[in-house]
Amino acid sequence: MKIKTKLSLQFTVIAAGILLFFSLLVYYFSYTSQVGKFRENLYERARNNAILLINVSEVDSSLLKKIHQSTVSLEKEEIAMTDSAFNPVYTNNVNYLSNKAMRAYANKTGVSFFSISEKDGVFFRHYFRNRSFNVFELAFDRSRHENLTELREILLWSILFSIWLSVATAYFFSNRAIKPISDIIKSVKGINSEKLGSRLDEGNGKDEIASLAITFNDMLKNLEIAFRNQEDFVSNASHELRTPLSVMIAEGDYFLTHDIGKEEYAKYVESLIGDLKKINSMLTSLLELAQVNKDVNIMFSRVRIDEALFNSIRQVKINFPERKIIPRIRYPESDEDLMVKGNSGLLEIAFRNIIDNSCKFSDGDIDVEFSFTAQNVTIIISDKGIGIPARELENIFQPFSRASNAKYIGGFGIGLSLVTKIMELHGVVQEVESTENQGTRFKFTFRKAEKDEGL
Repeated sequence: MKIKTKLSLQFTVIAAGILLFFSLLVYYFSYTSQVGKFRENLYERARNNAILLINVSEVDSSLLKKIHQSTVSLEKEEIAMTDSAFNPVYTNNVNYLSNKAMRAYANKTGVSFFSISEKDGVFFRHYFRNRSFNVFELAFDRSRHENLTELREILLWSILFSIWLSVATAYFFSNRAIKPISDIIKSVKGINSEKLGSRLDEGNGKDEIASLAITFNDMLKNLEIAFRNQEDFVSNASHELRTPLSVMIAEGDYFLTHDIGKEEYAKYVESLIGDLKKINSMLTSLLELAQVNKDVNIMFSRVRIDEALFNSIRQVKINFPERKIIPRIRYPESDEDLMVKGNSGLLEIAFRNIIDNSCKFSDGDIDVEFSFTAQNVTIIISDKGIGIPARELENIFQPFSRASNAKYIGGFGIGLSLVTKIMELHGVVQEVESTENQGTRFKFTFRKAEKDEGL
């Protein structure tokens, strides 16, 4: 069932329920009001009859009956008066008021109203000169019967018309409410991998439909970036892998068909090892990124942040033995100020990638600075290299994304995304400042570990 049909039915059911409830209330209060008025008139008439017959000595049963016959009476009116022993004193048009029916009220006190068939009745005791008399009066309220019948018809047709109007109104407004969603569905169907640049209409930008469109547009933006980064990665990785593999194949074919000396053979092996190291580096980066992105529990412990950083520096120095990587640290009085909660292996990977990038994209010294506050340890890694263009700084941390000025420098666009993921896992505040052709500055703020934390 479509949503607009479901909404229409739900609205109609609710509207019908409300209409029925209020119709019942109207009918109930109208019924009770008319019954109350008729019974009040019936009581007054019965009381007047009792006073005329019992209190006025000049009026007897014959005269009272003549009065009733000559005056307008209630429809199908029955009157019965008895003494305390239920012996008849006066009766007129008695039908339902049998002796048995009257004796059922022998123990009643005060004024009692009752109904027999379609008639309403009243019973009370009239007292005069230390004697009590039972007074009964019964009549049919035709006016009420006709009014209520007419009211039922009015309410029934009103409910039917209102339900029809509710169905039409509900369908119109539900169709209008769902139209933006239908438009979104229509737009989404036209989006594919080749049209990720398309965007949905965000409407007024305030309601839930607009929020859905905005969220979907954000997702499309991320998908577009991911696809573009993937294409760039495939292009870069293909080039990076194809070049050394092609050279290795060509050199291998050459050496298989030619006699070579020891020195030339050594050069070939050395070149082969360099190409294999390059391929191994890329594969290692991919594996590290895949491992960090897995939804698994990572073991954290208390880690000396300076040791993790110095281990990373030593690893980078293997590839860049001539570069100066200068740590600047004023050690605190307590080693506890150097402790953070984390995974030393992942932290070393993150620091290694940052410092390795600084070495690749700059020629000068690499500065590594430590600073300490009561709660935090801050590490700043900076270089004076080619920097990152300002317009690309937001996307540089996406997987496989590389700055436009780094296309001709070896790399795969994995390192910074790996750093960002590791720092997020550690709850580290990461900041980056970069100016093209002036350098880049990374700032990482760690929260210090408590003595019993991470154990």
